[in-house]
Amino acid sequence: MTEVNFYDPSFIPDSKLTYSVISAKFEGKWIFVRHQNRSTWEIAGGHIEKGETSFEAAARELIEETGAVKFKLRCIATYSVTMDGETGWGRLYIAKVFEIGPIPDISEIAEIVFSDHLPENLTHPDIQPLLFNKTVEFLKIKKSINRKGRIG
Repeated sequence: MTEVNFYDPSFIPDSKLTYSVISAKFEGKWIFVRHQNRSTWEIAGGHIEKGETSFEAAARELIEETGAVKFKLRCIATYSVTMDGETGWGRLYIAKVFEIGPIPDISEIAEIVFSDHLPENLTHPDIQPLLFNKTVEFLKIKKSINRKGRIG
């Protein structure tokens, strides 16, 4: 069984952060990616490289996997995934993409798709819907706070 838990964006786990995942929107549509060796869809993201912060990894992965050129990036949660007794840690980001270009040649991504909702054929169906729902929940709360005239 896979267990996913969410924490404050500033939470620093005892173990090293390994992943940065980016829920990205462009012109009102969500961006999903397909790795060249898979037939399934994913939320953009990947491993944090040595010497790189989770924010730097998120920006790099967003550019490499989607072709994003201009974007605004914000961390919305630290998360853990426990599977088979092992726990990994990551950060979940949201990106508003203002300009998109071609996927870079160095990318492992074969294609991207723009959608109003999470695709059905997911690479990690036990994890990605929870990350996506956390992002949607974050946006709803932010919108509610902004409607009430508070700083959000």
